[in-house]
This record gives sequence, C-alpha cells and structure tokens, in this order.
Amino acid sequence: MKLVHKDIEKDNAGQVTLIPDEAEDMWHTYNLLQVGDSLRASTIRKVQTESSTGSVGSSRVRTTLTLCVETIDFDSQACQLRVKGTNIQENQYVKMGAYHTIELELNRKFTLAKKVWDSVVLDRIEQACDPAQKADVAAVVMQEGLANLVLVTPAMTLLRGKIEVTIPRKRKGSCAQHDKALDRFYEAVMQGILRHFNFDVVKCILVASPGFVKDQFISYLFKEAVRQDCKILLENRPKFMMVHSSSGHKYSLKVLCDPAVTARLSDTKAAGEVKALEDFYKMLQQEPDRAFYGLAHVERASEALAIDILLISDKLFRHQDIATRSRYVRLVDSVKDNGGNVRIFSSLHVSGEQLNQLSGVAAILRFPIADVSEPEEDSSSDED
Repeated sequence: MKLVHKDIEKDNAGQVTLIPDEAEDMWHTYNLLQVGDSLRASTIRKVQTESSTGSVGSSRVRTTLTLCVETIDFDSQACQLRVKGTNIQENQYVKMGAYHTIELELNRKFTLAKKVWDSVVLDRIEQACDPAQKADVAAVVMQEGLANLVLVTPAMTLLRGKIEVTIPRKRKGSCAQHDKALDRFYEAVMQGILRHFNFDVVKCILVASPGFVKDQFISYLFKEAVRQDCKILLENRPKFMMVHSSSGHKYSLKVLCDPAVTARLSDTKAAGEVKALEDFYKMLQQEPDRAFYGLAHVERASEALAIDILLISDKLFRHQDIATRSRYVRLVDSVKDNGGNVRIFSSLHVSGEQLNQLSGVAAILRFPIADVSEPEEDSSSDED
C-alpha cells in the first residue's frame, strides 16, 4: 500500500489518500472502512443518453464519485472489496443522493475521510504502508568481510544494511590480526541486526553463508549476547536459522527456494499469533487467575494494570456501533500506555477464528488478580 497524502487535524478528523498495490491491501482497506465514512474513488457508471432523434441508449463511463459509506462487502477468496453508498458530491453522471457501488481496484488511488481517526486505524495504515511491517522474514547473507542485511516481504527483498570490513589473511605463526578483524566484523553485523530488524515483526532470521562463516558468527553472536546481557537476542534465539548460500551477496538469497527453508517459513505471519494463543491456553490450564477472556473480565484486568499481552480480533474493530468500537480502542490504548503488548489477530487466520470463540478478546496477565463476576450478556463481539 502506498500513502499518497495524509491530512489529519488535531481533533483526529481528516482524510488519507492511498494506492493499494497488492491483493492483501484490500484486506487492510476493509479494516479501515466504517459505515458513515466518506470514500472518493474512480469507478464505472452506466449512464443513459438520449439522441436528438429521441432514441435512448446506454454507455459505461469512468468517473470519480464520493460516497457516504453504507455497506462494505469483502470477498476473502478473490480479495475484492465493494463499497455501496450514496453520492454526496455533485457529478455530471450521478445525482446527489443516488446509490452507487464502487469496486476498489489495485493501483488506483482512493481517498478515505473520517470524522475520527483512532489509534487502531492509524496503526493499520502504518502497517499496510511500511514494507518493514510486513517483512516477517529477515536474512543476513554473509562471507568473511561482507554481510548484507535484508528484509523479505511478500513482494520484494529490501536491503537494510551492508557491512564491509577488510579481513587480513592469516600469517604463519600469527592469526591475531585476522581474528581481531573478524571480531570487529561480527560485532558490526550484530549491531546491524539490532538496528535494522524489528523482532516484534520478524518471525524468522536466516543466516546464510558459504562454508563455516555462519556457524562462527552464530557462536560469536550468542556468546556476546550472554556477555552483554542482550535480552532481545537471547529471547529471540529460536528465530535464527542457519542455511547455506554461495556467497555473501544479496543475489544469493535464492536459498529461500530450498524446500527445508520453505517448510520452516510457511505461514510465518500467523506463527506469532498461534504461539500467543497457545500461551494463553497453557496459562488458562496452569494459572487460571492469570488468563482472562471476555470484554468485562479483560477490562477489569486492564484497570488493575495487570495485562502483559492482550489478544484481540480485528473483527471487533469493524463493529458498526461507534460506542462499542471505541470501547475496544480504549482497551488497546490503555494496555499499550501501561507497557503491555497488543496482538491484533486476523479473523482470516485459524488463530483469529479460535480467538473469536472466546468473544474475540483475551489477556495474559503479569500477576494474578481476584476473579470478577460473570459479565453480563454482551453482543458487542458480533458484527452487524
């Protein structure tokens, strides 16, 4: 998704202009749209014309319309998005107030205006427009003295950093200069990984090289992580995977075609959500006082500043009742403000469907709190 223009006022009203450039962007757009929004986009309209002789004909013309959104229909199989609403801006082909359905198209811009842009919607735009947010695979392709740090998205490979260090050759009776230079090189690669890879997003890091360079680097990396007490590396150690490449140049990333690598990387985007849900179920069995689900229970835990990880379905943010939707947004903001992690599950993934069976919202707590009474029947998790 490309962000062409963004104009949001201090009161959070405003508009953004976006260009969807891949099928997945239609899913993001579906999650941005709400009933009552204003959508301006190019569309095809069938119009009737009358000739001077009185005969009536029809033709299809391309025009740009601005609709007040009433109905949003997303086809998850074809990744097609249709938006129905009434025309709210003068047009030579369509009367004010007339109904029309726009089918959003790839590589054609649209402008979306809202009375209130909340934090969840703005995060969704940032996620859709920043390639790094979608890059759940990273790679370090290296050889002695050369390393390329890249992010792999569904559409492209992005070079994030290139590290070059001159490594002197080993001499008879003395390897000191060679070893020192190698340590400097490995340290530079380590710092590059910490600087360029977002471990909250990246689910797998490939370390590729010819020979034993990758093995030596991994050994150095985690020895230094222990020595420096670098928790982010130690916590994410399972994400590192060593593979063979022909060189340290970027083009050697054809290792991604290796069947063993493909099996490891399959559905990486959903892997983090699956693990979070598994952790929740384990906590529910072992320490039920630290695993809450249902909106009323989770809100109580949030008020006690007890939430470590919030699990919430994106389905809840498509609720048509503004007050109900705002309730979910406030919950997300509160957890983030108090240092908790928020995982928004896609309802198109199996893990998202499972979470929806728990009313779409659950939480793993930092510490146990007194259980709350059963919440009143709440239909807010159902879509209208």
